[in-house]
Amino acid sequence: MELTHNPTLIWYVAAYGVIMIAMGIFYSKKIENSTDFILAGKGLGSVVLMGTLIATWVGSGSVSGGETSVAYSYGMIPAFLMGTGSLIGIAVMYLIAPKIRAFGKYTVSSILEEKYGVSARLLAGVIIILAYVGIVSYQMKGFGFILNITTGVSAEAGTLIAAAVIIFLATIGGLRSVAPTDALSAFFMVLGLIITLPTVWVVAGGWGQITANVPAHHLTMTGTLTPVQMAGYILPALFLLLSDQNMYQRLAASKGNRISKMSQVGFFIGILVISPTISLIAFASRSLFPDIDPGLALMATTTVLPTFVGGVLLAAAAAFIITTGNSYLLSAATNVTYDLFAPYIKKDVTDRQLLMMTKFFIVGLGVLSYVLINYFPTVLSIQMYAYTVYGAGITPAVLGVLLWKRVNKTAGIASMLCGVMTTLLWEIPLQKPFELNSVIIAVPVATLVLIMVTLITTKKPVNAV
Repeated sequence: MELTHNPTLIWYVAAYGVIMIAMGIFYSKKIENSTDFILAGKGLGSVVLMGTLIATWVGSGSVSGGETSVAYSYGMIPAFLMGTGSLIGIAVMYLIAPKIRAFGKYTVSSILEEKYGVSARLLAGVIIILAYVGIVSYQMKGFGFILNITTGVSAEAGTLIAAAVIIFLATIGGLRSVAPTDALSAFFMVLGLIITLPTVWVVAGGWGQITANVPAHHLTMTGTLTPVQMAGYILPALFLLLSDQNMYQRLAASKGNRISKMSQVGFFIGILVISPTISLIAFASRSLFPDIDPGLALMATTTVLPTFVGGVLLAAAAAFIITTGNSYLLSAATNVTYDLFAPYIKKDVTDRQLLMMTKFFIVGLGVLSYVLINYFPTVLSIQMYAYTVYGAGITPAVLGVLLWKRVNKTAGIASMLCGVMTTLLWEIPLQKPFELNSVIIAVPVATLVLIMVTLITTKKPVNAV
C-alpha cells in the first residue's frame, strides 16, 4: 500500500495542542515557590500521578522508536519482549519507592551525595544532563518525523514546533502544569490505541492476511536478532527506569506512600496495555507498508484509517511526545539548578532565584536538545544511547545506595565513571561492535566495578549488608 499524506490530520494535533497550552497556563497560576514548580507542592493524587508516570515514560521512544521499530523490523514477539524491561523496572521501583520518598530530594544526584559525597553529586548531575538532553532531543525529532509522514508538514518545521511547545510548557508551570497535562495525555493515548488496534487490523485484512505479508522470521521468538542482541533492546529501558530521576521526582511529589503505591500499580497496568498494543499496530503496519522507515510504522497507519480514528491516534501520540519532552527537560534543568548552580555558583541563592534559574536553564537545555538532533540518524539510535548513558552511569550507583549499606564513595564514583566511559567508547569510537547495544557491556562493567571496588576498599565481612 502506498503511503500518502492526510493534511486534515494536522487539525487534530493543533486542537489538542491548544488544550495542553491552555492547561499549562491555567496551572502555572498556582505556582507560589520552587517546590510548587519542581514537585507540584508534593500534592499529586493517585490519578494524576499515575497519568504523569505513564505519559513521561511513553513518548517518542515508543511512538517512533522502541517497540514500534522493533515490531516492524523483527516481529511481534521481539517487540513484546522489549516491553518487559519497563514492566520489570516498574515492579522493582514499586518495592524501593518508600526509600526514594524517604530521601525527600529534588534530584537523584542529591541522593547519591548522601552516600558518595559532593563529587558524586556533581558527576551524577553531568551524566543526567547528558542523558536527558538526548531524550528531549529525540522527542523533538520524533514529533517532526510523524508530522511529516502523516500530514506533509516538513520534518524541520515539525521539529521546530515540538521544540517550541516542549520548552514553553516546561518553562511556564513546571511539574505543577506538566503533571495534569501528562495525565490527560495518558488517558487520551490509551483511548486512541484501543480505538486504533481493531480498526487497523480490519484495514490490514486480519491475522491471516497480515502474517502472509510479513517475512517468516517476523513470527519467531527473536526475529533475526540473537538472544544477546535482543537483551540489548530489553535492558536499556529497565536500567533507566530503575533510577530515572523523572520517576523519583514524581513519587516524591505524591501526597504519600499509599498514593504512590496505587499510582505505580496503575502505571504497570497502563504499560501492560500500551506497549503490546503499539507492537501489534506496528506489526500490522509491516503488512500494509513493507518498505517504509521502521520508525514510521505506528504513525503511518493514521493515513489509512478513517480520518477521525487517525486524527485521535496522531493527536494522542503527539501529546505523549510533548509531555515526555517537557518532563525530561524540566528534570534536566532541575539538575543544573540544584546540583551545579546553587552548590557551586551562588550558595546564598533565594527561592525566587532558584525558580527563575530553573526556567532559564529549561530554555538553554531545550535549545541544546534541538541542536543535538543533527548528530543521530534515527530516534531508536539516540534512544538506546541516552538510556544506556543513564542506565550504566547512574543506576548501579543508585541501587547501591538503596540496597547495599557497605557500598562506599570510591566504589560509587568509580562505577559512574566506568559506566559512562564504557558507553561512549562502545558507541562512538568502536561503533557498536557485533551490532550490540552498549548496555550489554556498560552496565555489567559499572556493576562489577561497584562491587569489586567496594570489596577491595572496605574491611567489613563480605556478608555485611
